[in-house]
Amino acid sequence: MIAAVLPATDPAPGHALGVPRAEAVVDLDAVRHNVTLLADRAAASGAATMIVVKADGYGHGAAGVARAALEAGADRLGVATLDEALALRGAGITAPLLSWLHLPDEDFAAAVAADVELGVSSREHLAAVLAGARAAGRPARLHLKADTGLGRNGCPPGEWPALVDDVIAAGELAELTAVWSHLARADEPGDPSIDAQAARLHSAAAHVRSRGHAPLLHLANSAATLTRPDLHLDLVRPGIAAYGLDPIAQPADSPLRPAMTVRGRVALVKTVPAGERVSYGHEWTAPAERVLALVPLGYADGVPRRLNNGGRMRVRFGGTGTGTGTVRPVAGRVCMDQFVVDCGAPGELPVTVGDPVELFGTGAGNGPTAREWADELGTIHYEIVTGIKGRVRRSVTGGRSG
Repeated sequence: MIAAVLPATDPAPGHALGVPRAEAVVDLDAVRHNVTLLADRAAASGAATMIVVKADGYGHGAAGVARAALEAGADRLGVATLDEALALRGAGITAPLLSWLHLPDEDFAAAVAADVELGVSSREHLAAVLAGARAAGRPARLHLKADTGLGRNGCPPGEWPALVDDVIAAGELAELTAVWSHLARADEPGDPSIDAQAARLHSAAAHVRSRGHAPLLHLANSAATLTRPDLHLDLVRPGIAAYGLDPIAQPADSPLRPAMTVRGRVALVKTVPAGERVSYGHEWTAPAERVLALVPLGYADGVPRRLNNGGRMRVRFGGTGTGTGTVRPVAGRVCMDQFVVDCGAPGELPVTVGDPVELFGTGAGNGPTAREWADELGTIHYEIVTGIKGRVRRSVTGGRSG
């Protein structure tokens, strides 16, 4: 992990430097940039664009991202749960909206009444959705999901004909809007499973067409939207790319702009002698006299404890977004509420209490990124941005519609 001390800003109420102790800054102009790029690529293939805003917009704020995405050319929105869908409707967002991950004992009436399109993966799920449609007094708009080789949610091939039969038997209670699936290895361009899954989706759709329906088809996630225009079909469904995190390219090579910057402030500065040991387990020992800066964020706020294994976690002080600044390593273990930064020998790095510190952001000036955190942890940047939580306050720039 890398962080940067930011230049002081004008005071804001409750914050002497105008920067909270822990803040995730979301740049909606970056979201607009990314969605415009994705929607333009889809449109070149004749496809519409659904932007996925599940998990509170991947930690960026679902309603704000949804509005920005629609302003930038998205046609539809996607979420995982009914609660997420109804929250967007409650926020006044009326765009076409798909929710796809449900339990069969949920009450679907409110979602049907709110014109939320529903993913269906089994006959049992379909029966519950149809019960909701009866209660709502209007048809349910269905996206039948085929399991084409991911092995998660989705109807397996052997059960697909019976599911389609049930939809047809439902008559006016069901509108078969789309057939869709999800790719397992789209972030590995050239993997043969990608084409195999596409073929299975087309087979599932062919069966539906043979029964007299002409549904939309969608398969492409972020990676396929960026690399496989032949799989754009009727609709692409990017998620992480809308937030500026490229599922394939490194940040320096990507046309996307990261939308989240996480930062905190220095709470304490001290000088310790050579041989002084720091944090739980005493895994770090000062090799010489050192200046240490204490930053009050920890794993309760989404800073992974394992980031400092082997001294890999770093932060950046100063010059955020300008191509300047000083990157410094974290000394010792990340704790629940705090971590310590090695600022070098006395006089090497001017640092004072209250200085802002960047944990990750756009990567400008070789600054820290969520991708770097993920690479060091052996995970993906999805987990990093969705994991920012606890006492981290979200703020927004580039908002134009509330």
